[in-house]
Amino acid sequence: MDVAEWLAQPFGGGNIDWASVLLRIVLGVIFVDAGVGKFRRGIDGFGAWLESLGYPMGRRLGPLVATTEIVGGLMLLAGLLVSWVAIPLALNMVVATYTNKVKEKLPFQGGSGQQGYELDVLLVGACVVLILLGAGPASIDSLF
Repeated sequence: MDVAEWLAQPFGGGNIDWASVLLRIVLGVIFVDAGVGKFRRGIDGFGAWLESLGYPMGRRLGPLVATTEIVGGLMLLAGLLVSWVAIPLALNMVVATYTNKVKEKLPFQGGSGQQGYELDVLLVGACVVLILLGAGPASIDSLF
């Protein structure tokens, strides 16, 4: 193997399955924290904010969004139905990004006190990777 071939090889070689384990654990922590934070800061306030963005029944939608993030994040952490649970999490982020950031014409990268949406896009992309790769080893999914 020459230097060019060696440089072109991914680190870890054939251990790509473990990459999805790391990704699902990081995403699981992020989504659980986001959902718990909505309840901790006051779910009624989150629901009112959703209504201010134009969502009908925002006060009922708020707990649904937060619960989806918590349960979905816990399922990612456990490695349970990962390809399936990543779908509603990705859709949640697409809707949130569009209505809260793109529609408001916020910059892709934040600055001057404005939050950008680069992290939102990264979370959607990471969810899509898990949809395609699945849970990997060290998961409930790997037992079946």
